[in-house]
Amino acid sequence: MSHDTISRRTLLIGCAALATASPLTALAQRAGPAIHVMKDPNCGCCSAWIGILENDGFGVTTEPSAGTLLMRYKLDNGIPQEMVSCHTGSVEGYMIEGHVPIADIRRLLAERPDAVGLALPGMPYGSPGMGPESEREAYDVFLIRGDGSTEVFASYAAA
Repeated sequence: MSHDTISRRTLLIGCAALATASPLTALAQRAGPAIHVMKDPNCGCCSAWIGILENDGFGVTTEPSAGTLLMRYKLDNGIPQEMVSCHTGSVEGYMIEGHVPIADIRRLLAERPDAVGLALPGMPYGSPGMGPESEREAYDVFLIRGDGSTEVFASYAAA
């Protein structure tokens, strides 16, 4: 009889361990890089974009900044004034300006171009964190080169 008890106990412990480990394994498989985001502490759309990153497995840290301090941070890190948006992220040596889609950030990190980073100027409706994608307006994500020049990295048509 003790043999059955041990077997059941072993089975229950094994199942509990498997159930506990499965979410951790899934999280590790989709884990993204660490990204630090400078943002206005009162901005809801910045928080929405950060939530999208976190849901995709990125490790996000934030730092409150606003006004001229935030603008100075952007310019000092190579973001041209015409590319500015509401928040700025830093990930693996690249700057991410605005509501850049996760797929574009992942592509940037995979391709590793010689660049400052990516920018989605302004706050286009339907971009990540800025309303439903099903109602999105057309927008382009730009690659920012070290000399300040830009080129289209990805284009998104209106929905």
